Amino acid sequence: MLDKALEPVDVALSPQERFDEFLRSRRLRNTEQRRFLVDQVFSRHQHFDVDGLMDQLPRKGEDNYVSRPTVYRTLKEFVDAGLLKSFQLDGRTVYEHDYGYPQHDHLYCTKCQKLFEFQSEDLMRLRDEVAAAQGFRVSSHRLIIKGVCQTCARRRRKKRKQDLV
Repeated sequence: MLDKALEPVDVALSPQERFDEFLRSRRLRNTEQRRFLVDQVFSRHQHFDVDGLMDQLPRKGEDNYVSRPTVYRTLKEFVDAGLLKSFQLDGRTVYEHDYGYPQHDHLYCTKCQKLFEFQSEDLMRLRDEVAAAQGFRVSSHRLIIKGVCQTCARRRRKKRKQDLV
């Protein structure tokens, strides 16, 4: 059975605290730009790519401006810190929250390019059974099922006027 909404799980530290801990372990400074990006990325739960994130950030000359190279470097640090996961989808890198969210999978609409998250106990059980049969210890998995969502499928079914003649 598919769950409608992915609920966050309880975590000991906020994303900002976890990132600060990660930076200290690497002897890196937690700059104002890094703090701003943590706040921006974790203020809402959504999948995003760099272009989408850049569209939401202040422009050059505005307060809290962050350059594109800094965004790329900081997103890599978020992944290294276990805050985000990244994956390739249609030739672009997509990011999603990892810290504070349970293992889940995705449905991807190839028309509107929306990602829908779901959890399935049946899928997890099958994954574990297949792994056990092979003597394999699972550390993680990623499943993205591509197709067309219900909204886009309805749009496709509308008849053109010339088809009704």
